[in-house]
Amino acid sequence: MEEQTNDLDGVQAAPATIAPSPNPSPSPRLGGDDRTTVLIIGGGINGIATFRDLCLQGVDAILVERGDLSSGASSASSHMVHGGLRYLENGEMRLVQESVRERNALLRTAAHHVRPLATTIPLRRTFSGIVAAPLRVLRHRPSAGTERGALLAKLGLTLYDSYSRRTGRLPRHEFDGPRRTHERFPAMADDIRYTATYYDASVGQPERVAVDLVLDGLAANPRSRVLTYTEAVAMGADGVRVRDLLTGTEASLDADVIVNASGPWADLTGAALGRPSAFMGGTKGSHIVVDNPALLDATNGHEIFFEHPDGRIVLVYPLHGRVMIGTTDIPADPREPARCTDEEVDYFLELVGLVFPDIPVTREQIVYRFAGIRPLPAAGDAKPGAVSRDYRVEREQDASGRELVTIVGGKWTTFRALGERVTDEILGVLDLPRRRHTLREPIGGAKRYPRGPERRAAWLDERLAGVPEPRREVLFARYGTRAQQVAEHCAAGPDEPIAGTELTAREVDFLARAEHVRRVDDVLLRRTTLAFTGRVTAAVVDRTADALAGTLAWSPEQRAAEVERAVAVLEDAHGVRLGSTATCGGPRD
Repeated sequence: MEEQTNDLDGVQAAPATIAPSPNPSPSPRLGGDDRTTVLIIGGGINGIATFRDLCLQGVDAILVERGDLSSGASSASSHMVHGGLRYLENGEMRLVQESVRERNALLRTAAHHVRPLATTIPLRRTFSGIVAAPLRVLRHRPSAGTERGALLAKLGLTLYDSYSRRTGRLPRHEFDGPRRTHERFPAMADDIRYTATYYDASVGQPERVAVDLVLDGLAANPRSRVLTYTEAVAMGADGVRVRDLLTGTEASLDADVIVNASGPWADLTGAALGRPSAFMGGTKGSHIVVDNPALLDATNGHEIFFEHPDGRIVLVYPLHGRVMIGTTDIPADPREPARCTDEEVDYFLELVGLVFPDIPVTREQIVYRFAGIRPLPAAGDAKPGAVSRDYRVEREQDASGRELVTIVGGKWTTFRALGERVTDEILGVLDLPRRRHTLREPIGGAKRYPRGPERRAAWLDERLAGVPEPRREVLFARYGTRAQQVAEHCAAGPDEPIAGTELTAREVDFLARAEHVRRVDDVLLRRTTLAFTGRVTAAVVDRTADALAGTLAWSPEQRAAEVERAVAVLEDAHGVRLGSTATCGGPRD
């Protein structure tokens, strides 16, 4: 039965909150002991969603994150906001229903970053999988990897449409035979007999959605706080001991409720707090980004999405003028950093050839690579690709009566629903009512977002009148309606470009004052797409460091150390070697 209580059209929207103007100085670091109502450990998308929801209910909260906002698993997503077509075959109907509802809501509430995405499945067979798939659904057994045929795809997409259109208006799927397929995708392999196109959604920069959620929360409840580069290291009678990783300062933070939202590291966080667990069983997912105009044209603006015979999902995805290729699904140790390996790169390059055999894709065309660990629940001997993407909440009390909540699992698409679920449990513990529903609550720069090209053009002409044409497009794409606030800040003092029209010194100053930026790579990796698109150079790193040094009062030694660190992160984690221009792929050693 459809969940009527959370239907997009059945919830009263609360008044939009406006993020505050930039602080006159960057937000304060950790200082002294403190107490709050809820302490959240982990600043990924699920911890941040919980933080925002609590703040909207008037509950005081402190969020601590050992790195930057959305810098762990949430920074390594496939940039998809999807209902989970594959979950239908796995029999996870609840997850499909919730995911589709959340996707449809985000197309409205995060319209500045979430947009419809035409997704095309290339198919070589007609009847493959038609017997095995229904049996898996009836037995609630996940897919183990069998090439899907056209008839099964047609049945699955028809069912998917029935879920998708209950709370949204995305187009129905289309099914094409050989002639139409090769008219639309002339570079596709000759043995591809059919294509099925359906609609999900893309999120161009998921890290920016996370920032908007944080700003929404702080605007709704100024008593709440967010502390980045702050690690939870122990727990005692006086609360959780946390360490500021930038200054070395330590303090105890106590709370009535402590939420472990550290994703794939939840068991490690539990152990540090003296609450050992074995909830997690994450897998590594890697991607590469290539600058290949022929491949970009061949996608025709569609994500090309199919399943490898071993059950792993494969995507070839046009994004930001580049093509992202992924992904893998490999058991991972959360104690080790996740890295995209040369073997995975070879696998990706081979995958492209399965669909577009006549388009060469080389290592030299790779401008960026990334990897992360999915926060999946422990699932014994199940194949990684078959582990459920659903979530659950674990609760217990310690000897002092604190409620300890651990989030297990979850995917990016369902962050709001997960945050709502955790918040409702916390409100129950605190005996407080829910004040506001969040399903229709606009996020950050989606507040009063202009719909349609005419309204958009009018908004830009009125609100960004003094900003040159290329630059205003950059700001609007990055911030949505918050672009006006950023433009006003940039115009309030002398400014100079850091990366052409993509980034300026005053914008970096804004990011440090208003968006919790503390390091150079925060800007290059998570507040902009400069690294993702291969536009970071040594000069860009230096100029970004110069801009931050003034705002954050860095000494010359600190500035030099931050530049060295940023260069090391770009090379080690993302394969970017800096010169006058960035390179990433290169020949293997």
